[in-house]
Amino acid sequence: MNALTMTWGIAGLTALGVITRPFSAPEAIWAVIGAVLLVAFGLVGPADAWAGVAKGIDVYLFLIGMMLLSELARQEGLFDWLASVATANAQGSPKRLFVLIYAVGIVVTVFLSNDATAVVLTPAVYAACKAARVRDPMPYLLICAFIANAASFVLPISNPANLVIFGGGDMPPLSRWLATFGLPSIVSIMVTFLALYWTQRASIKADCIASDVQHVPLSAGAKLTGFALCGTAALLLGASALHFDLGLPTFLAGCLATATVLIITRKSPDETLKGVSWSVLPLVAGLFVVVEALNRTGLIDTLAHYLAHYASPSPTWVAASAGTVVALVSNLINNLPAGLVAGSTVQLAHMSDKIAGAVLIGIDLGPNLSITGSLATILWLGALRREGQQIDAWAFIKVGIVVMLPALAASLAVLAIQ
Repeated sequence: MNALTMTWGIAGLTALGVITRPFSAPEAIWAVIGAVLLVAFGLVGPADAWAGVAKGIDVYLFLIGMMLLSELARQEGLFDWLASVATANAQGSPKRLFVLIYAVGIVVTVFLSNDATAVVLTPAVYAACKAARVRDPMPYLLICAFIANAASFVLPISNPANLVIFGGGDMPPLSRWLATFGLPSIVSIMVTFLALYWTQRASIKADCIASDVQHVPLSAGAKLTGFALCGTAALLLGASALHFDLGLPTFLAGCLATATVLIITRKSPDETLKGVSWSVLPLVAGLFVVVEALNRTGLIDTLAHYLAHYASPSPTWVAASAGTVVALVSNLINNLPAGLVAGSTVQLAHMSDKIAGAVLIGIDLGPNLSITGSLATILWLGALRREGQQIDAWAFIKVGIVVMLPALAASLAVLAIQ
């Protein structure tokens, strides 16, 4: 068996392990095993493997900062308070509750990233549904999964995959980002809402929720955390506008905010640190090593050649095709490694903003098709399991087909014509 076949074989098995989780082992285990096998068989050298890991430094810093802020918000009850406010304002109407939770999900995703929506908002929504005596919480929990990806390209900070695609200092300034993705984001959010509500309409109409929901008080720690989150969002918007990498500012803001709130509230950091999903970091690092090995097979050069060849005569067709293809591929290998390959290809081929934008929309929105398409959805699954809730892959795909495909088509169409 030659090196090319072995590399692609191990990469495929790694992706399959992350998606299917054999023996119920965490996703990170299979990513790390795949990376170790590639090094052990000499398919990628230790130096190249480390180079692959190093490419994700900005993503690791971003994730650590956001996970610290998210866990701090969970510990202090900030998101429980937001969910209780939404439930109380629903006034016994399941339709209104659906809309309010969706609105909260938009805000959290846009300013705190889709991972925060998955990790923190999901248990808060479940707690709110339980307090409101909702018969079936799944329609409301699905909001957290779908809006986490549908609203994840409103701002550069809304999704770590954005950092992967526009790595190496190629992140567009905020003004250009909003000009490119503003309208497609609005369309993505609106179409996703309409399609998701349509798929869940029977359960929502048949539901009856309590109107006498107990209000969760906003503690001093929650208020401090809220101010810290607002300050972090403002900092990241400023960094994006100035064309700075977002990883280090997010990491510093998360550490500073966490330390400040814990000192003022006189709490130990143990619970906050234990609550962070640290396994995400080796998962991402392992996938980066796999992509680095694939790069050595000439994958990036080949893709860049074909992309550059077809882009000049028909850029609109190439943009639509590229966005659709990467959207589907993201569901097979997860959108972070897919984003790294796609981003490297776009940068090497020197593609226009329209084609690069279509690729990013495919990477961010495409994973709404399957439960393992994005890191946020994987984290959402973990949050569901902690609350004793389950959804199988096929049930999610049946909803994802109806929700993702029209949202993707509409967003790409708007990007093409604007």
